[in-house]
Amino acid sequence: MAKPTVNINQTIRAKEVRVVGADSEQLGILPLREALALAESLQLDLVEVSPTAVPPVCRIMDYGKFKYQQAKKLAEAKKKQVQVELKEVKLRPKTDTHDLEFKVKHVRRFLEEGNKAKITVVFRGREITHQELGMAALEKVAAELADIALVEVRQKMEGRSMFMIVAPKVKK
Repeated sequence: MAKPTVNINQTIRAKEVRVVGADSEQLGILPLREALALAESLQLDLVEVSPTAVPPVCRIMDYGKFKYQQAKKLAEAKKKQVQVELKEVKLRPKTDTHDLEFKVKHVRRFLEEGNKAKITVVFRGREITHQELGMAALEKVAAELADIALVEVRQKMEGRSMFMIVAPKVKK
C-alpha cells in the first residue's frame, strides 16, 4: 500500500497557489515563487493541502511538526482500537451435562472479554449418523448463553464437525 505523498516547497508544480498562513488566515492567490519566499522568510514550509482545487491550496506550516502530530493521532486511534478474537470450544455429541456447563462457563468468559466464540461439535466414526445429538448440544449452549450472547451463525455442518458462532450482545 503506497502512502499518499504530499507536495511541499519545491515539489509543488502549480504556477499560482491559494495561500493559507500559519495562523489559518487567508493570504490570497499568490505566484508560487512569492509563496515560497513568504514561507522561507517565516522559516516554515509551504505544504499543498488541496492539490485538486483550482488554484491548489497551500498552507504555511512546520511540516515536520505536522507529520509528527499526524503520527501521534494515528497511534492514539490504533491504541483505542479493539481487536475481536474468535475463540473456539470443542465438544463431542456425547459430552456430559457437567462438562457442557464447564465449557459454557469458558464461552461466557470469552464473551465478557468482548470476543466471539465458535462452539464446535466434532463427530467421530459412526457418531455422524446422529447429527441431532450435536444439534441438541449446540441448542443447549445457545439457550444457556441467551442472556449475554447472540447467535451470529446458526448450526452448520462442515465435514465431520458442526459449529455455531456466538457474539456478545451490544450493551446500551
